[in-house]
Amino acid sequence: MTTQDRPLLSIIIPAYNEQERLPTSLDQLVEFTARQDYGIEVIVVNNNSSDKTSEIAADYASRYDCIQALDEPRQGKGAAVNTGIMAGKGDYLFVCDADFSMPVEEISKFMPPALNGYDIAIASRELPDSRRIDEPAYRHLMGRVFNFIVRVLAIPEIQDTQCGFKVFSREVAKKVFPMQTIDGWAFDVEILFIAQRLGYSIVEVPITWHYMPQSRISPLRDSINMLLEVIRVRLNGWRGQYG
Repeated sequence: MTTQDRPLLSIIIPAYNEQERLPTSLDQLVEFTARQDYGIEVIVVNNNSSDKTSEIAADYASRYDCIQALDEPRQGKGAAVNTGIMAGKGDYLFVCDADFSMPVEEISKFMPPALNGYDIAIASRELPDSRRIDEPAYRHLMGRVFNFIVRVLAIPEIQDTQCGFKVFSREVAKKVFPMQTIDGWAFDVEILFIAQRLGYSIVEVPITWHYMPQSRISPLRDSINMLLEVIRVRLNGWRGQYG
């Protein structure tokens, strides 16, 4: 495949039971794609949804050439993201949450000419120019506690590893994601940890972020699982599993 045959941007959307929010997000992406002067593909990865997420994704894929629908039988957001990344054809591969809690227009912040020459760019809710809208105080506190643990155990420099919007250059994505071992919520930490181990640069980009009350995260259960996964990343690093 030549560079002329592939889009500039692949947008990967992991989706688990997103029948209520996915149509709105895909409508926004179709409109955004039509306004751009570069090629974009949108890859929706259904992750064992028990609702109509798979049917909705397939319907949009049948109506819009820019959209394709995939299924990932392994459970976990990390598994779905990995499938989408490996299928993506773009020079940049952008992972986006299905609810688009970041306004779709802010995708442009991560693309040339606004941003150039990066290995990985991640959306951040913790920079001076970032905005968090309608987030309950307890959720913000949970996030800061988890990030403190991440900075102590794995990635000292990054203030917001868990925001669901991240873009990778094609070369970096195709080297880092095959080394992924975690399918759950903390896959972000593992991917960024591997990238730093391999010497890739990571830049944080301030965004406007809207809290969505239908979050798929269970505060207690998933927080415990994420902590265990971060510990696993640290142990894998000590064992030399990531090279």
